[in-house]
Amino acid sequence: MTPSLRTVIDTLEAAYPPHLAEPWDAVGLVCGDPDEPAGTVLVCVDVTDEVVDAAIEAGAGLILAHHPLLLRGVESVAADTPKGRLLHRLIRARCALYSAHTNADKARPGVSDALARLLGLEETVPLVPEPAAALDKWVVMVPEGSADQVSEAMFAAGAGALGDYRDCQWSVVGTGQFLPVDAARPAIGALGELTRIDEARLEMVAPRGRRGAVLQALRFAHPYEEPAFDVFTQAALDSDLGLGRVGRLARPTTLRAFTEHAAAVLPRAAWPIRAAGDPDTVVQTVAVCGGAGDSAIGAATAAGADVYLTGDLRHHVVDESLRAGSPALIDAGHWATEFPWCGDAAEVLAGAGCRTVVYQRPTDPFTLAPVPDDPSAGVPEHPAAHPDERP
Repeated sequence: MTPSLRTVIDTLEAAYPPHLAEPWDAVGLVCGDPDEPAGTVLVCVDVTDEVVDAAIEAGAGLILAHHPLLLRGVESVAADTPKGRLLHRLIRARCALYSAHTNADKARPGVSDALARLLGLEETVPLVPEPAAALDKWVVMVPEGSADQVSEAMFAAGAGALGDYRDCQWSVVGTGQFLPVDAARPAIGALGELTRIDEARLEMVAPRGRRGAVLQALRFAHPYEEPAFDVFTQAALDSDLGLGRVGRLARPTTLRAFTEHAAAVLPRAAWPIRAAGDPDTVVQTVAVCGGAGDSAIGAATAAGADVYLTGDLRHHVVDESLRAGSPALIDAGHWATEFPWCGDAAEVLAGAGCRTVVYQRPTDPFTLAPVPDDPSAGVPEHPAAHPDERP
């Protein structure tokens, strides 16, 4: 059965949750009818004329692109504008367009996981981790016989969830006591009489955003007029999601050898990989980030990486970072460090019942990089080298 675009989007958003995207990003459905079929999907890094040609030729009902077509502001998508022309072609061909960008960067597995795996990194963790969801720790004292009803009410309000587990709690039985006075209306015991009773101490976590709902459920289900409970704000923790990855090679190597290894295993674009640092530096801890990652050089330094591989490294940033004690740096190109994700995304789509086509040709805009036989050929001689020959 051919899946609908809506079903495919549900699958994509489970793998690459939109809420992970950076605030400036533009992810999700760009064009297309969610009720149309999307049996064939073309996966790519960039949406270009050639990519649209390939999608139409394949009869694709959807293009899944990493880079958003409309990331930068546009005032028109008329057919005589560069981006509008592509959108009009897709709409006429009944081919939808969906982008998964920084949400796919941060997801696990995501863009940098595919890159790390290709390079042979093990035991990876995020380079720039996302904070874990803010949680409260609830501790509730309840008569032993009423513990289940209070727990179930709190669970229904959103408490007790840990990852893929639900209804999680810890409990122990102890002795509680209270003395009702004045206008109290005790459910157990009597005014002026000290009451001791076996009580369960229930402990569970809940999202901080559910605090009001959990409190309301607790009060409604608890038999006491004044329930005894504590709410603790948990310390901020890192999650296993985030930009980039840090891992280890199975065996140490040198920067020269690792750069050659990266050049051999990464998809080949027109321009070569380049490295900055001592070629004989020992490399075992490696940080990576697919795409433009110079903003995470500090994080790679703090992580104790021996080398950091990413794309779009700039001259002054590299020079200043190395002077400040950064790891060795490798610029492997923007497209080349993100393309490995396309295969992983295709597997996600196959799980939704789609036929997938990965656009294999590089969409890196740099397409010409002549390499002379003599690396020094074409390098102009500095005038100061021969001061006597100046005109």
